[in-house]
Amino acid sequence: MVELVILAVCVVAVIGLMSVALPLLGPVVRILEQILLLGAVIVILFVMLFVGAEVVMRYAFNSPIPGHLEGSELLVPVIVFLAFSYTQATNGHVGMDLVVESLSPQGRRRANIVTLLASIFVCSVIAWFSFKSTYQLWLYDDVTMTPPYIKTWPASAAIPFGYLLCAIRMVIQVLHLVAPDRYPDYAPKLPEPDGLTGTE
Repeated sequence: MVELVILAVCVVAVIGLMSVALPLLGPVVRILEQILLLGAVIVILFVMLFVGAEVVMRYAFNSPIPGHLEGSELLVPVIVFLAFSYTQATNGHVGMDLVVESLSPQGRRRANIVTLLASIFVCSVIAWFSFKSTYQLWLYDDVTMTPPYIKTWPASAAIPFGYLLCAIRMVIQVLHLVAPDRYPDYAPKLPEPDGLTGTE
């Protein structure tokens, strides 16, 4: 319980610091999110080629690639959490907004602020405890159960990193909702789909 209280105080302190440092931090977060998204795409392509190569080696040459299953599994959290904050920045997460959409614009803004503040705390808690778990894996030098004995902590490290960056992104979103004239959203700009721009 004490750990959660300390974490809550740290979250409030970080929000206060970010309100001052946002002009410097916001562009860095936006660029980092785009780089990590590119990294996630590259890892997806690698996994696709890796699994395809394993199928060919197994069935065409009767020589499966050692550790293919564990290696592919370890790359899944990397794929998900590298793109986690970018998805939040572009409102790409699945959500149920039936009740929120029925509110007035001011009510929607307040509901979004409350939801984001709760989400910041939850993401911070998950980031902290998943960091502790990752640290334990690193201390134990944990590896997969079969050769080539791949270390597990790098894949595990993607989880606290992704949640931490997502919490920072949500702080930026809260500050933007509270004072949009003072705090830009620093969100990545998505290209307009053809035919939906409203122009002829």
